[in-house]
Amino acid sequence: MAISASAAQAELGQLDASPTLFTVMAALSVAGYSADLGSPNNHPLRDQVRSELLRRNLPCQQALQDFFEAHRKRGRGSDTAELAQYVSFALSVKGPPDFSFPQRDVEIPPDAVPLKGFSSLLARFYKEANIPELWRRSQPAIDQYIARYHDPVSQAVLQVTTYLRQIGNGFNAARFQIFIELLAAPNQIQTRSYGTNYFIVVSPSPEPRTFDIRHGYLHFLLDPLSTMERDVLDRKRPIADHALRAQALDEVFKEDFLLLTTESLIKAVEARLDKKPEGVQQAFHQGYILAPFFAEQLPDFEKDGRAMNFYYPDMVKAIDLFKEDKRLTDLEFDKEPPKPALVPVPAPAAPPPLGGAAKTLDDAEQLYLARDKDKGNLEKAKKLYLQALLETGDPPMQAAAYYGLARIALLQNDPDGAEQLFHKALDSKPEPQVKAWVLVYLGRLSLAAADSDQAGVYFQQSLQVDGASDMARKAATEGLRNSSKK
Repeated sequence: MAISASAAQAELGQLDASPTLFTVMAALSVAGYSADLGSPNNHPLRDQVRSELLRRNLPCQQALQDFFEAHRKRGRGSDTAELAQYVSFALSVKGPPDFSFPQRDVEIPPDAVPLKGFSSLLARFYKEANIPELWRRSQPAIDQYIARYHDPVSQAVLQVTTYLRQIGNGFNAARFQIFIELLAAPNQIQTRSYGTNYFIVVSPSPEPRTFDIRHGYLHFLLDPLSTMERDVLDRKRPIADHALRAQALDEVFKEDFLLLTTESLIKAVEARLDKKPEGVQQAFHQGYILAPFFAEQLPDFEKDGRAMNFYYPDMVKAIDLFKEDKRLTDLEFDKEPPKPALVPVPAPAAPPPLGGAAKTLDDAEQLYLARDKDKGNLEKAKKLYLQALLETGDPPMQAAAYYGLARIALLQNDPDGAEQLFHKALDSKPEPQVKAWVLVYLGRLSLAAADSDQAGVYFQQSLQVDGASDMARKAATEGLRNSSKK
């Protein structure tokens, strides 16, 4: 049975970003979540959002920090576990602006239950941080990263549906969804299965996590088959006792024979798809005890012509307990899980292209700097700075626009207008570099007005700005020296 690319793409569902996940991760960024914050594999958006939110000193920031600290995970693997509970929370609540849970507690994932009190706090943060605006401004970076995943994921899904000859997992309302989350620590992939819905959350990484997404998609298609054949597999369950000896096998597979059966089948399918037959024995020694059985069955499946959902019942009925027990009796399982392959660390990702008011400001600044090349550039820059004020309500960006207009006013011999604009910039929560220069210019204006005391205050304040550029510090130091002479 042929599987068309369009059918595979429809089955893929949505490769997207979630505003709920984005809000949760933005809140955590000011609450104290700092896992792998210095990694070069972070997306630039993570630092941009974190820095902007911390500069705002939101009223709810302390409450977020207290909540985060009260729900910290400790010990080995705590960073992953910490992220996991908030991912479960984000995938379980109804979303903005209230972030409320379903009314029935039974529908809440166990690891999200302790976070029930986070809903009201997150709703407060959503308003105070103006997340809709921050989400809107983050779209270019998010869309760019999603585009990176589109083709390889589509190809992986097509590969799986073509091999299994199976479209869908048997449930009409089933949903397979991939969320890209750029504010999370890098190299994370979180999977969740809630009822018939399957979610994968992916954070930035050097290369797309196509293998992991394909693995999740195989679970989405194959998990329901073991559930539907539970009665048959229950009769095969005695073989699962061997898995208890596998030290490298995760406890969840030792406790759930249906899941162990599906994982064994997936390991065999992956070995066929990747043309790596050695993967079957590797999986076997890790504790996926039925991987060799399924590897022996798959060549017959490939010749049979039926879709996997029709072939599967006959395949699991053919599991011979005596034969499998004999195969497993003298098997020495691995003592440790395989070490992950070392991935070369690339250079930090290039920042996303500017858009909206950010691009308008950048264009204006370029024209301002090129004012000597063309006299008309100054007026063009002025129009763009004014345009930027109309395009954004973000205080730091408005401060940058006022700063640009103030410098132009100085060049046009309007010191009073310049002083007013510099104060507007100062009142608009400017970035540190802008703030330092605004104070330098105000100091210079005070010197010109023969007010050396006030000038000294401005220059001293500029030197105290954390994050000021070296040039601004040099100008402030020189200004302070000049003001002390008068």
